[in-house]
Amino acid sequence: MRKDNPNIRALKLLHSFCPSYFPLLAVKTLFNKLTPYFNLYMSAEVVNEIVGARDKDRLILLVVITVFGNFAIAIIEGILNRIFGHKETILNQRETAYFNRKTLTLDYADLENTEVRQLRRKITESANINWHGKQLLMMSVSCLVDTTISALLSLILGTEMFVLIFAAGFSWYAVLFAAILIAAVVFNIRYNFRIKDVLSRNSYETSQTMIDENRIDDAVDCYNMGKDVRLYRQDKLIMKIKLYCFDLHKKAFRGLFSSKFRINIPLSIAGTILKIVIHIFICVCAVAGVFGIGSIIKYVEFVEIIIGCIISYFAVYSDIKNNTKFVEDYLAYFDIPQKMYQGKIPVEKWFMCKGGDNEYEIEFRNVSFKYPSADFYALKNVSMKFKVGQKLAVVGMNGSGKTTFIKLLCRLYDPTEGEILLNGVNIKKYDYDDYLSLFSVVFQDFKLFSFPLGQNVAASALCDTAKAISCLEKAGFGGRLNSMPDGINTCLYKDFEETGVEISGGEAQKIALARALYKDAPFIVLDEPTAALDPIVEFEIYSKFNDIVEDKTAVYISHRLSSCRFCDSIAVFDNGRIIQRGSHDELVADESGKYRELWFAQAQYYTDTQNVQRS
Repeated sequence: MRKDNPNIRALKLLHSFCPSYFPLLAVKTLFNKLTPYFNLYMSAEVVNEIVGARDKDRLILLVVITVFGNFAIAIIEGILNRIFGHKETILNQRETAYFNRKTLTLDYADLENTEVRQLRRKITESANINWHGKQLLMMSVSCLVDTTISALLSLILGTEMFVLIFAAGFSWYAVLFAAILIAAVVFNIRYNFRIKDVLSRNSYETSQTMIDENRIDDAVDCYNMGKDVRLYRQDKLIMKIKLYCFDLHKKAFRGLFSSKFRINIPLSIAGTILKIVIHIFICVCAVAGVFGIGSIIKYVEFVEIIIGCIISYFAVYSDIKNNTKFVEDYLAYFDIPQKMYQGKIPVEKWFMCKGGDNEYEIEFRNVSFKYPSADFYALKNVSMKFKVGQKLAVVGMNGSGKTTFIKLLCRLYDPTEGEILLNGVNIKKYDYDDYLSLFSVVFQDFKLFSFPLGQNVAASALCDTAKAISCLEKAGFGGRLNSMPDGINTCLYKDFEETGVEISGGEAQKIALARALYKDAPFIVLDEPTAALDPIVEFEIYSKFNDIVEDKTAVYISHRLSSCRFCDSIAVFDNGRIIQRGSHDELVADESGKYRELWFAQAQYYTDTQNVQRS
């Protein structure tokens, strides 16, 4: 089956965002072109009348037609431009939303994939640097429409010149003139192709050198980096890199523009000679009485426009041809398949059929996992079960596989080997969105947005205020909430609101915990939930841990083993394997176990030394 040309396919995609855009572009361009052509034609007629019969009535009529014609065209043109501007905004907004939606719905594995991130950055940077990709494609279409309308209007209005020339017996001169024009056009086209190829290659190379280097701008623009930049005087390092990049860019662009200047010289000379030939031929015809002196104005312009349109057609073709690789990159991003099986079984429907009432049991059965492009397994042969209402702690050294275990549980990744079961059914078979709805998660690298506090807690534009406040109080944020200027409607951070409130890392962690509670999912997963909290607040949260999570199944990762005492069961990870499983007392009692080793390594830092000794 033959695939669509990438440019045609991209245009179909853009057309789907706003079907009226391209037809309206043609109509708007037509009326934008009418004014100069109309004035050019009418000016020539007025001059012919002045140097000819000087009929007063006809002169007045020509002037009236010119004035009112311009007035009518201007009104229609203004209306069309306004409508077109609105449609262009709609197309751009919908295209941006489509691009963002693709990013948001990528498999998480692809979102973390370096090649996918590089492709997305390449699309963005190429567009910013040289307007390559869908921008240049749309500009080429606009130029093509403009050129076609100009050519049609020039041919319609300029046909009378050739009719008059042949009628006056100047056919041989017309043929010679046409031959010269054709030779000039052929030369121009061939040379233009060469120019476009060279400039496109140089431009592509220049843009690629700038993509990675422009990343340093993130450090300059991001105010969150400002503290480190100032404290460690990284401004000198950043400016050194920026100056180095600037020198590279300057050399690259100097070479690009020098090359463009050199190869355009023959084209400029040929164009000047061609204009001289056109003027001489038409002036000779006018002097010979083939047409009026005033007609020189319009015929010279019409002939030059026709020639320019022919050259422009091939220039647009060359632009589209050289831009195709960028369009292919643009489409390749949308073509990234959703490889993760989405499943079809509704979670709630399945449990109702089974006669259960929120009776969940999760089982990892011989699960192994290797990250894409990794040479080693992050998890190896992990098997375990836990039921609804249980409090499970996952502990271990850094890099032991704890967070990977959570990612698999939440189905951000699928196991490389083995399977994960929910009530005896492989989680791949459940509807993906239904399955995700079972989990409220606070990852250690969680993110809050520069939105109002209530929207951050609700993770939605709509917020149940009473519920959000209750969740914030449970998470220990009640005191800070009372001091906020607009309460639950206070905007976080200053990215979008000058009155936004900056919050500490510990406060952000409490809000993230409140967001997990607000979702009210059966499973609550906490990855280092108190890492940024002070010991007093940490103790307060853990002392009422059961009240916070209520009857939910809680799974959380912690490096502070004192928190594990609140849990029914503890899984000890080491090098991607579960090496121990049991309660706190059972694991501490195992003198040869890893948990006991970690526990007593931390015991000297616990303030409750009596509890440590009893343990």
